Amino acid sequence: MFTEVIKMVLAAEIEKEIEVPEGVTATVTGGRVAVKGPKGELSREFKAKSLSIRKKGNSIIVSSRFPKRGDKAMVGTIIGHISNMIKGVTGGFEYRLRIYYSHFPMNVSVDGGDVVIKNFLGEKYPRKSKIVGNTKVDVKGQDITVYGPSIEDVGQTAANLVLATKIGRKDPRIFRDGIFLVEKGEKR
Repeated sequence: MFTEVIKMVLAAEIEKEIEVPEGVTATVTGGRVAVKGPKGELSREFKAKSLSIRKKGNSIIVSSRFPKRGDKAMVGTIIGHISNMIKGVTGGFEYRLRIYYSHFPMNVSVDGGDVVIKNFLGEKYPRKSKIVGNTKVDVKGQDITVYGPSIEDVGQTAANLVLATKIGRKDPRIFRDGIFLVEKGEKR
């Protein structure tokens, strides 16, 4: 009879490190990471019991002892979030959207914490879209620029604008009016 010997090699520890650039200060207390730079300040709490986040010198280290598959993935995810926080406070993020209409000319304006869309498909009442967090919105003609330090807030604000002009119960091949995402990325 054939017996198979399976050897399982477990990594004792997985550790990833991200360097904090000059001009940016980072603090780590428990699971909360706060990053402050020239474009603003961001903080986020990471709730992962099997992971440890610490600051050593000028870098942030995320590690896990005897990691499972999910722990390895979570280490990379947290490093990605911290990297986006650092990019946000140094340069920021920017999404560009464009207003398209063929039937009724839309009027888009910023009113406090909302973006107001008037005359969409000839509707009587304006549609509103929320601006999330510390995000700024500029409307110039047919172009809309959404920018800010947090990639989550900027992305959600842009998604709110696109969803506010979503057309239901009409043929999308004919009614192509709306606000659409054209470009996204780090602010230049």
